[in-house]
Amino acid sequence: MLAGLLVAGTAFAPMASASPGPLYKNPHASTSARVNDLLKRMSLDDKIGQMTQAERGAVTPDQAAALKLGSLLSGGGSVPASNTPTGWADMVDSYQKAAVSTPLGIPTLYGVDAVHGHNNVYGATIFPHNIGLGAADNPRLVEKIGRATALEVAGTGPRWDFSPCLCVARDDRWGRTYESFGESPRDAIANASAITGLQGRKLGEKPGSVLATAKHYVGDGGTTNGVDQGNTEISERELRQIHLPPFREAIDRGVGSVMISFSSFQGVRMHAQKYLITDVLKKELRFSGLVISDYNAINQIDGKDGFTPEEVRLSVNAGIDMFMVPWDAPQFLSYLKAEVEAGRVSRDRIDDANRRILAEKFKLGLFEHPYTDRSLQKTFGSKEHRELARQAVRESQVLLKNDGVLPLAKKNNKIFVAGKNANDIGNQAGGWTLTWQGQSGPVIPGTTILDGLKSGAGKGTTVTYDRAGDGIDKSYRVAVAVVGETPYAEGQGDRPNGFGLDAEDLATIAKLKSSGVPVVVVTVSGRPLDLASQLPQFDGLVAAWLPGSEGAGVADVLYGDYNPTGKLTFSWPASAAQEPVNVGDGKKALYPYGYGLRYRR
Repeated sequence: MLAGLLVAGTAFAPMASASPGPLYKNPHASTSARVNDLLKRMSLDDKIGQMTQAERGAVTPDQAAALKLGSLLSGGGSVPASNTPTGWADMVDSYQKAAVSTPLGIPTLYGVDAVHGHNNVYGATIFPHNIGLGAADNPRLVEKIGRATALEVAGTGPRWDFSPCLCVARDDRWGRTYESFGESPRDAIANASAITGLQGRKLGEKPGSVLATAKHYVGDGGTTNGVDQGNTEISERELRQIHLPPFREAIDRGVGSVMISFSSFQGVRMHAQKYLITDVLKKELRFSGLVISDYNAINQIDGKDGFTPEEVRLSVNAGIDMFMVPWDAPQFLSYLKAEVEAGRVSRDRIDDANRRILAEKFKLGLFEHPYTDRSLQKTFGSKEHRELARQAVRESQVLLKNDGVLPLAKKNNKIFVAGKNANDIGNQAGGWTLTWQGQSGPVIPGTTILDGLKSGAGKGTTVTYDRAGDGIDKSYRVAVAVVGETPYAEGQGDRPNGFGLDAEDLATIAKLKSSGVPVVVVTVSGRPLDLASQLPQFDGLVAAWLPGSEGAGVADVLYGDYNPTGKLTFSWPASAAQEPVNVGDGKKALYPYGYGLRYRR
């Protein structure tokens, strides 16, 4: 070839070709090619770092980068000093800046439990918990909620959501019942549409796409007596018939991660179940994404506090790829490195875990766009998202009893409202709201059920409220008692000794009933309640579940602006002693699976 070109008597040397740079930094290369190229450049320390996830409260950005951590998380209630979208974005970006400044520049993946909206962040849209969404029986609505949640999450920095929960809750005594769409696998299968909402049809294809997590694999809803983190003592056949199908659906939808359950199967902790994780999930079901442990869960394999080298070895060899070790990342890194160097964990297993983790990071586009897309913050708590949440509340209401008292007349009516849950947005939002266990009181912006009843009242209608029911008399045409549970999450939410109305609720209802005024009872709860013995006192009964920030949606149904369409996805027990009671088991429920009334027009 000629060394140069002669143009108008001037010689020019050919342009030197630009250095292509590492293949893994080429966004046009295939994901597999990028992963392979990056793996060749990684040390063992780099690789075990990628497999480790720490709580933000345990490490600074510089410490996380020095440890080569692949992921950070905010547990329930773990928030920056400024619990705002900007405060979150600044925090996440500080970790990301440190990560991409390392020699290989591998971005971190920040995770949160956005289980009914971006519930850690003040001002987020808080959607109904899954038990209500299951009753709505509208998978397209759930997909839209997933999309709205993804936008609010991504706009604040995190790109990994530990949601949806695809557990099939078989015993209402379980404290996580409200995280389940229903007692039949069909409920979780249908509402796995949340995954498509969170990720998009293809992970990273749309702005605001976040990595979804199918959890908790597998059988957490089937533990004996509904004990949280307990033992699922059923046959493998039943496990496959009841609890496995939602995960198959999640994989078909392309879910990028699966979280392992705290619970045991046949006496062995799930985090040590190589057969179920590697043979069934990864090989049989062909799950190609990453498997994440639950919070400190490897500690429980031997039933003792803390984790040991043996527990690390067992769980890695079982097939877990990333480890949520919130407060003990350095110890985990030390143990895992020693296990690899001793040959007790193979380097192939380490590479397999890294391939899965890195592939999801590449698919998300983190290498090209590691920092928060702050333009998405305009969607945070937006009017559009709150209207979507209100519609979800409307569709989740289940009318269980109506002796002609509902819908409430909007005009020329006199309504008395009572009960601890009528004017408490914290109670109606439930657990996993700002904090792990949730809390009572005016903790988030939104509308209470009382707000909705007042704002929805028409001409000539008065709405009077007293929590205890004091002041009611015969001049009122109807009384609405909003009662039920106060916030809880797993562990503290278990109810082995029953789940009836408390003394305050019973006293309030009795006071209203003694006035001679018809009484409508609205239950705010994360499970069906044991109230069969009180049922004759009620002229109407509505299950509102845990509606979230838009309580006015409950009032929309009470007034008849929206005809109730919700159906039970949990058999309503005749008593707590009847538990477990599930569709098809031959037990006679107070209200059967699929039950739900409508108003006559």
